[in-house]
Amino acid sequence: MSDLSTTEPSKVKNVLLAVGNNMMGDDGAGPLLAELMQNNPIAGWAVIDGGSAPENCIHQVRQLAPERVIVFDAAEIGEQAGEVRVIDPDAIADMFIMSTHSLPLNFLIEDLKTFVPEVLFVGVQPAIVAFSFPMTEMVENAVGDLYQRLPSWQGNGGYGAI
Repeated sequence: MSDLSTTEPSKVKNVLLAVGNNMMGDDGAGPLLAELMQNNPIAGWAVIDGGSAPENCIHQVRQLAPERVIVFDAAEIGEQAGEVRVIDPDAIADMFIMSTHSLPLNFLIEDLKTFVPEVLFVGVQPAIVAFSFPMTEMVENAVGDLYQRLPSWQGNGGYGAI
C-alpha cells in the first residue's frame, strides 16, 4: 500500500518517503506526516506513504527522479520521546533501529543512493510502539515541527545528527 502525492511532478526536487504503521502508536509518525503533506502540499515536495514496506515504493521514487529523498520513521535512538535526529545511514546497521518493517532501512537507503544524489534518514524517538495504542503527544508535535521545516529544508533541517 502506497500513496503518492505531489505538487507538480515537473517541479518535484524533494521526496518525503514516510515509513511506519499507524496502528502501532508512535510508529505512525511517518504516515501522519504523509497525511499532513497530502492534505497540505508543500511546493517542490512529493510524499510517498511507504507504510510498513517502503521498499515497494522505490519505483515511484525512481519515476520522480528527485534530487533529495528524506526517509522518515520512528527510530529507537536513545533520546527522549519526540526528539528528532538525522541518522547517518552508515550507522543504521550498527545501531538498533526499531523496525516493524519487512526490510531493514539501511538496505532501502543504500538502494535509493544508487539513483538519488542526497538521501537522509530522519528518525523520531518513539515512546510507545504497540498495537492499537494512540500516538503520543510528543511524537505528534515532532511530526508537526518537521512538517514546518520542510519548505526551507537545508542540510540537516536544523536537527542534530547521530
